[in-house]
Amino acid sequence: MAMPHTSPPGVVRVRDEPTDAELIEQSRDEPERFSVIFDRYYARIHRYVASRLGPAAADDVAADTFLAAFDQRRRYDLARPEARAWLFGIATNLIGRHRRAEIRAYRAMGRAAERDDADSHADRVADRVSAERMNPRLAAGLAALSKEDRDVLLLVACGQLAYDEVGVALGIPAGTVGSRLNRARKRLRATLGKEMYVHG
Repeated sequence: MAMPHTSPPGVVRVRDEPTDAELIEQSRDEPERFSVIFDRYYARIHRYVASRLGPAAADDVAADTFLAAFDQRRRYDLARPEARAWLFGIATNLIGRHRRAEIRAYRAMGRAAERDDADSHADRVADRVSAERMNPRLAAGLAALSKEDRDVLLLVACGQLAYDEVGVALGIPAGTVGSRLNRARKRLRATLGKEMYVHG
């Protein structure tokens, strides 16, 4: 029986399957090979986009992420076996085009009445960032963050990327990821008090 590779959470591969980099390289001459990258990552990209823009926009933005990735596949750094950070970076850039809609949605949720008192005591942003059930105070806190700090925070909390992967996704040093994440956490704590603590 083939044993699984060590892969990002939510991505399971067996030892004889090609890496993302190998698939992307193959897709340069055999475009249909890129469909495997889509199958491996679409669900995770879709969840991340939905957590930021809501489910209505997620289908289009997630699909656009893979169209952009396909178009850019010849520029992919084949030294990176996993494409996860690259794809999340593309998705984050596309989300940036919807920044006004994202901020409007967070502000609207921030003005909404508390839906469920029990919901207001979650331990992680990832558990609360769903656009359908987000704590209004968390939404207001996210709306108040800079785009740069919000991108880092949500790639860690919702995308579940490690600091180095966030750096690759956004094209910034890991140290910058850490400083932006710390700043975002402090601002959220100031907004939410002790009822919300964002883990990395």
